[in-house]
Amino acid sequence: MTLNQPIVRALEASDEPRWRELFRGYREFYRLEESDAVVSRVWGWLRDPAHESQGLVAEAGNAVVAIAHFRRFSRPSTGTVGIWLDDLFTVPEARGRGVARALISGLQEIAGTDGHSVVRWITAEDNHQAQALYDQVATRTHWVTYDAAPVAGTDGADRGSGSERS
Repeated sequence: MTLNQPIVRALEASDEPRWRELFRGYREFYRLEESDAVVSRVWGWLRDPAHESQGLVAEAGNAVVAIAHFRRFSRPSTGTVGIWLDDLFTVPEARGRGVARALISGLQEIAGTDGHSVVRWITAEDNHQAQALYDQVATRTHWVTYDAAPVAGTDGADRGSGSERS
């Protein structure tokens, strides 16, 4: 594959077939179960202007070779808004050729234009190839990520009312 300088642009409706291929590749890379329902749901989110999720693509060599999904998030600790990069996937034959760097740069430009304070993301601990790039374009933080499962059968109606006593 011959790559020219990548072009970063917003995801368009006509990108759907190629986006589906790349998003399936992303899910496979992270060993997520195959699910057409998830792929279709995320496509719907990305095409819905009222949904928080948005998408970018990188074109090189007249083909979409990478995708990025992002959303804005509130940062109460700083009173600012940031951009959260949820997913970034580059086809294997385009890796190491500036495509992911171009997508991250595109997000930095969006953040700068919109007055946002940061572009932030996480990656798998064993994703060393991506980390080699990320260490060049961003600052590795000291934060550790946790996931907690929801508790079934609660509706959260009593949370946040300010009437609880410890």
